[in-house]
Amino acid sequence: MVLPSLLLVLGLALGAVQAASAQLACADAARVGARALARGEHHDRVRALALSAAPDDAKVHLSEDGLMARVTVRAELGFGSVTTLSVDGSAAVPLEPGS
Repeated sequence: MVLPSLLLVLGLALGAVQAASAQLACADAARVGARALARGEHHDRVRALALSAAPDDAKVHLSEDGLMARVTVRAELGFGSVTTLSVDGSAAVPLEPGS
């Protein structure tokens, strides 16, 4: 009875580490994208930069409101066939003058 309990705890701990790692990767990818968007890079280039730092199958949303460049990166994590978890990261950077 102890061994299955330990395996369950180990599985939950590994899932939590995977989720935390994916969330940090999304946040880093959003920062990379927001800096590039603030510099005036083309949206396709910004999306490619963000996706290169993001987890697999992530989605990138870009927006500019005249003062700020905003990027959100979202990824879905699958833990078997039972459940999925959505993690995301966002970043906002002031637009550079002349961009």
